Amino acid sequence: MAMARTGKQEAIEVPWLYKKLNPEVAAENAYVGYYKDKGKCCYGVFEGIIAELRKEVGSPYTTIPTSMMIYGEGGIAETANICGALNGASALIFLTTGRIEIEKRGVAYALINELFNWYEQEALPNYRPKNPKFEIVKSVSRSTICHASVSNWCKTAKFKSFSKERSERCAWLTASVAKYAVELLNKNFEGNFKPVHNLSATVQSCRSCHDEGSVLENTRGTMDCGGCHFTQKIKHPKT
Repeated sequence: MAMARTGKQEAIEVPWLYKKLNPEVAAENAYVGYYKDKGKCCYGVFEGIIAELRKEVGSPYTTIPTSMMIYGEGGIAETANICGALNGASALIFLTTGRIEIEKRGVAYALINELFNWYEQEALPNYRPKNPKFEIVKSVSRSTICHASVSNWCKTAKFKSFSKERSERCAWLTASVAKYAVELLNKNFEGNFKPVHNLSATVQSCRSCHDEGSVLENTRGTMDCGGCHFTQKIKHPKT
């Protein structure tokens, strides 16, 4: 691991050493972490996985203040932006696989993109903790945004967004994200990672007109467009 000097201290550059972990253990850690000190989603995922790396690797994971990730609660400071579980998982993925050099960032980005596509497309949460507070139904978010993900689940489950049941759903979801993130990191560690959740035909169609180099080129990103934009029939101009 490279060392970058900052003043009188040395910062350990990424990637940090990774060892294969048990996804089920990380998931259960994440579920418990969601409720620990009201850490919630971002902290739950990050601490849930780091806790295992502390055991398996030791330093430098023993030095990282995982409580810093509490900021990611509820889509970053409760603003309902990016799902906090994805936020925490992405930080962990980059910590263990990414580098500053552009050619090395690709590995981390590929893992993160697979995680995001999975989150949008799968019926979640798909991990049931050992001692749940409630039984939770699944829903397909079609979005990585906290607001949309929660709203879609509330519509399916018939619970309000500030209910204890919704909080428990997010705890299950936190565990689910941690589990899949570890599964992806394990596959990458073994050298056999391949993305299995590709962009939908709808997203690819939208990007053909709106993304870089297209006729309009007025947006960026790979999120599922239909999760937000197709609630009403849209008339597209002829090009």
